[in-house]
Amino acid sequence: MDFAYDSRTLELQERLRTFLDQHVYPAEPVFAEQRAGAEGDARWTAPPVVEDLKAEARRQGLWNLFLPGERGAGLTNLQYAPLAELTGRSPHLAPPALNCAAPDTGNMEVLAEFGTPAQRKEWLEPLLAGEIRSAFAMTEPEVASSDATNIETRIERDGGHYVINGRKWYISGAMNPKCAVFIVMGKTDPSADRHRQQSQILVPRDTPGIEVRRGMEVFGYDDGDHGGHAEVVFHDVRVPVENLIGEEGGGFAIAQARLGPGRIHHCMRLIGMAERALELMCRRVTSRTAFGKPLAAQGVVQEWIAEARVEIEQLRLLVLKTAWLMDTVGNQGAHTEIQAIKIATPAAVQRIVDRAIQAHGAGGVSQDFPLAQLWAAARTLRLADGPDEVHKRSLARRELRRFA
Repeated sequence: MDFAYDSRTLELQERLRTFLDQHVYPAEPVFAEQRAGAEGDARWTAPPVVEDLKAEARRQGLWNLFLPGERGAGLTNLQYAPLAELTGRSPHLAPPALNCAAPDTGNMEVLAEFGTPAQRKEWLEPLLAGEIRSAFAMTEPEVASSDATNIETRIERDGGHYVINGRKWYISGAMNPKCAVFIVMGKTDPSADRHRQQSQILVPRDTPGIEVRRGMEVFGYDDGDHGGHAEVVFHDVRVPVENLIGEEGGGFAIAQARLGPGRIHHCMRLIGMAERALELMCRRVTSRTAFGKPLAAQGVVQEWIAEARVEIEQLRLLVLKTAWLMDTVGNQGAHTEIQAIKIATPAAVQRIVDRAIQAHGAGGVSQDFPLAQLWAAARTLRLADGPDEVHKRSLARRELRRFA
C-alpha cells in the first residue's frame, strides 16, 4: 500500500477544501437560522441554503464522489476516503451538498449493482441527479434488528404483485417530502434457510397503504434537515413483481453488500468530525484562562490533545488500509478490517468529541458550537449499520476459527 495520495485525489482534496472554506462553513449559521423557523413540511426538508450548495457543488464538479464507475465520479474507495473525511467536518451540510449523503448513497449503490435497467432509469437516475430522495426500510421496533434475520415484515406474492405488511422505525429520510421511494426489506419465505428468507423491494412512497406515523428523535435531535427518522407502517401495500430487487431470498446478501461501503463511508466522515472537534478544542483552550493560566497549559488538557492526535492518525491509517483492501481484494476480503474500523472509529471519535465538549464548558453543549451534534452523531453510529457488540462477536469468531 502506497501511503501517498495520487494526483487526482490531491487535486480533488484541494478543490473540496476550498469549497468548504468558501461555501460550506459560511453557510452553517445560515443553515441553523433557516432551520430554526421551519414548520410543517419545511421541518423535514433541507433548508434552501442546501440547494444553493448543491448547485455550486455541481458547477465545481464535486458531485456523486462516492459512487465508482461511470455513473459516479469513478473514484476508488482509497481515492474517496480523504474526500469523505473532509465532508465529515460539516456532516449536516457537506455530504448532502455533494449528493453523498445516506441513505441515498447506499440505495444508489444497491440500484447500481442489483437493479434492473428499468429500476435504474426510474429511480437511480433521478437520485444521481439529486432530484429526489429515498429511504431504506429495514429496522423494526418489535425485534432485535441487529440480527437482520429477525426482520418480520412480510412480502407475499399475489399474482403479478407483492403485498407488504409490517412496521419499521428509524427509517432515515422518510419524512422528507422529496422522499419518492423506499427500499423495503422483509420476508418472502419464512420457511427457507435463515439467510434466504428475506427480499428487498422498491416501494414508491405514494403507494396506497403506507402510513408514515412520526419522526423519531435521536438524543433529542429530529435530524429534520435530511428527512428525519420515521416510523412507517405498511398496510397491505401492493407493488408490481417487477419492483423486486434481485431475486427472492437475496435480501440479506444485498443488505450486506449495501452496508459494507456504508460502514467505511461513515468511518471516513467520523475522522473528519474528530479533526473538527480537535481543532475547536485547541482554539478554545488557547483562548481561555482558568486558575491563573491558559487551559492549554493544564496537563490534563494537553493529554487530551495528544491522545486525540494519536487516535486520529491510527484510525485514518486503518480506514485507508480498509479502503485499499476493498479496492484490491473486494469487500469480502476486507471483512475483518471493515468490522475493525466500525468497532474502533465511532467509539474513539465519541471520546474525542466528548473531551472537546468538556474543554468548551457550557458552550460545548450549546447550539453555538457543533460539538453536541457531533457527539450525538458519533454515539448513534455505534448502533447504526450494526452495533459494536455484533461486529465484535463476528470478528472474534473469525479470529478463533484460525485456531480451531
